[in-house]
Amino acid sequence: MSDSLPRCDWTTRTTRTTRTTRSTRSAVKPIALAVTMALALASPAHATGDEVAVSADSRSAADANPESTLPKIQVSAETQDADDTYAPARTRSATKTDTLLRDVPQSITVVSERMIQDASMQNMADVVRYVPGVGMAQGEGNRDTPILRGNASTADFFVDGVRDDVEYFRDLYNVERVEALKGPNAMIFGRAGAGGVINRVTRQAGWDDVREVSLQAGSWDNLRTTADFGGALNDRIAVRVTGLYEDSESYRDGFELERYGVNPTLAMRLGESSTLRLGYEYYTYDRIADRGVPSFDGRPVETDESTFFGDPTRSPTDATVNLATAVFDHEFGNGVSLRNRTLYGDYDKFYQNVYSGGAATVDENGIMVAPISAYNNAQQRENLFNQTDLVFSLTTGSVEHELLTGVEIGRQETDNFRNTGFFNDELETNVAAIYVQDQVKLSEHFQAVLGLRYDQFDVDFDNNRTGVRLESDDDLVSPRAGLIYKPVEPVSLYASYSMTYLPRAGAQMTSLTATNEALDPEEYENYEIGAKWDLRPYLSLSAAVYRLDRTNVAIPDPLDPSLSILVDGQKTEGVELGISGQVTEAWSMFGGYAYQDGELTATASATAVDGATLAQLPEHKISLWNRYQLTPAWGVGLGLMYQSDMYTSTDNTVTLPSFTRVDAALFYSLNDRIRAQLNVENLLDEEYLANAHNNNNISPGSPLAVRMGVTVAF
Repeated sequence: MSDSLPRCDWTTRTTRTTRTTRSTRSAVKPIALAVTMALALASPAHATGDEVAVSADSRSAADANPESTLPKIQVSAETQDADDTYAPARTRSATKTDTLLRDVPQSITVVSERMIQDASMQNMADVVRYVPGVGMAQGEGNRDTPILRGNASTADFFVDGVRDDVEYFRDLYNVERVEALKGPNAMIFGRAGAGGVINRVTRQAGWDDVREVSLQAGSWDNLRTTADFGGALNDRIAVRVTGLYEDSESYRDGFELERYGVNPTLAMRLGESSTLRLGYEYYTYDRIADRGVPSFDGRPVETDESTFFGDPTRSPTDATVNLATAVFDHEFGNGVSLRNRTLYGDYDKFYQNVYSGGAATVDENGIMVAPISAYNNAQQRENLFNQTDLVFSLTTGSVEHELLTGVEIGRQETDNFRNTGFFNDELETNVAAIYVQDQVKLSEHFQAVLGLRYDQFDVDFDNNRTGVRLESDDDLVSPRAGLIYKPVEPVSLYASYSMTYLPRAGAQMTSLTATNEALDPEEYENYEIGAKWDLRPYLSLSAAVYRLDRTNVAIPDPLDPSLSILVDGQKTEGVELGISGQVTEAWSMFGGYAYQDGELTATASATAVDGATLAQLPEHKISLWNRYQLTPAWGVGLGLMYQSDMYTSTDNTVTLPSFTRVDAALFYSLNDRIRAQLNVENLLDEEYLANAHNNNNISPGSPLAVRMGVTVAF
C-alpha cells in the first residue's frame, strides 16, 4: 500500500525491497552502480516520491530505431518504504484515489509505521498525542474517545476506509499507519465525523518478505510481544500474519490488562489486471475499567496517582472483535479502475464499573469522601458494509479530470443491555449512499476537488424497557469543495468547504427519543484555508486555519419546555501547524501546534449555557517528537508535550491544570536483523492529569515509566 521511494534513511533498519531487487542484487555490475549513481545525482533536488518516468519522445525514438537501442541493464537499488519515514507522501483515504497529501485541500496528519515504532505507540491515545487538533478523552475507562476540533466521539473510527464505530480500545499491532483527517468528511466517509475521522491502515499481504518478532518489557510488569510474518507463496499468491500478546499492569492500583490478536491476510493475483485480498482479524482483551479520581473545590482531588476511587476487582471490561474483509481491485487500462470492498464485523463488548459518582467532600471528621456509583453495560453489534468505487480519467479541452463514482450500502444490528435483566434496546440501522467526486487539474497552477454524496439513513429503535418503537429516516446530502493554488510544484495553498450530519439517533444510534425523532439532523460546516509545503524530500510542513460551526441543535423551547426548537449550537475556531519528516539526514521530527477556541453559541441546559467553553479543549497544545541518529548503530529520541489548562465539561466548573511532559528514547542496531530500543515516558516524573470523562472522572497521568524492546528480523 505504501509507495517505494528513493532511499534517504538515517537508520540501519532492514529495508523492505521487492523480490526482484533481492534476487538480482548480486548481479549488479560496477557499470550498473555507476548508472544508478548518475541518475540519482542528475535527479532534481526536490524529488517527492513520484516515480521518475522516461519521456514519451525517448521511448518512441527507441522503438522506431531498435538497432540503436543499447542492451538492457538490470539495475537494482535499495528503496525506502514511504511509511519507513515520518512523512508519507500519499494517501488513498482522503479522496479514495492515490493522491499526494499536499494536493488534498484538507488538514491531514499521518502517523507512519516508523513514528509508531520509534515512540513505542501501542494504542490510539498514544497516536493522537502528537497530532495537532486531536485529543483523547477518558471514555469512562472502557473505550477510545477522540476529541477532534472540540467534538468528542466514539464512532468516528475507520479501518482501511470502512466504518469501525463500536466502543472499544484498539491496538496497533497490525497497523501500517494512522491517518487523522480533520474537519467534516461525510463526502468520503458518510454521516457524523463532525470534527474529523481517524482511519487505521492495516498491514496487508504482499510479495515482499517480512519476518519479524518484537519483545517488550517495562514498568509495572509490562510484557508484550508482536509478530509479523509474510511473503510470496508463488507469483500469484502471498500471505501475511500479524499477531499480538500482552499481559500488563499499571501505575493505577488494581489495574490489569491482557489482550491478544491475530490478523492473517491473503493476496491473490487473478490474471494480469485483477487482485483479490482477503483478511480476518480476531482481537480480544480483558482489562479494568478505570474512571480515575473525582474533583474537589473545582480541581482534581490531590492524591497519589495510583489511588483508585471505586473497586477495581468489580470493574472489569472486555471486548472481542471478529473482522472479515475482502477487497477486489481491477484495472481496465487507460486510467480506469474498479475497487469493491466488503467488511463484516462482529463485536461483543461488556463493562462494569464501580467509580466516583460525584465530587469529593469533607465529612464532619475532616476526612475526604466521595460518593460511589456502579452499573454494567453490554453491547453486541454486527456491521456489514460494502463499497464499490470506479475511478477514471478524462480530458475536456485543457482541463484534466480524475473522476470517482461510488456506492456504499451498510447494515448494523445492535443489542444494548444495561443492568436490567433484559436488553434495554435493539437497533437496526440501514444506509445506502451514492457519491461522485472530481479532482480537476485546471492549469499548471490550479486544481480543484469537488464532490457530493447522498445518504439514505434509516434507524429502527425498539426500547424494551418502555415498549416504545421509534423510527427515523434521513436523506443526507453532503458536499465538498476545495480550490488549490500551486505557485511551485512542492507548495499548495488551498481553501475548502465541507459539511456533515449527525442524525438524531446519535453517533452510537442510541439517542433517538419520541421528542427528537421528527427533527432534522444536526449539521456541521467547516471553512478552512491552509498551506502545505514539501520543503525537501521527506520533510513536510503544513498550516491550517479553520472555523467549524454546529447548527440544528435541539434545545427545550423557552415558551413550552415540552417542545424542542433548533438553534445554532457551537463553534470552534483554530489554527493547526504540522511538521513531519527528515530535517537532516540524521534528524527526524514529527508533531505540531494547535490553537483552539471553542464555545457554545446557545443555551442547551442549565449546565451548558451560551458562551461556555467546550469541554476538554485546551487553547494551546504543542507536541514534538525528535529522533537523531548519532552513528549508524546508535540513535536517541526526545518528545516534548505541552497542554494548556482546560475544563472537564461544558459547565466550566472543574479545571484540569496545564502540564509539560518530556519523553525520551535510546535506539541501538546490532546489525540489519537485530535492533533494540529503550523508551522512557514522563522522563522528569511530572505530576499531571491526562484527561477526563466529566467533572468527577479524571485520569491521572503516568509517572516515569520505562519500556525496553528488542526486535529480531529473520
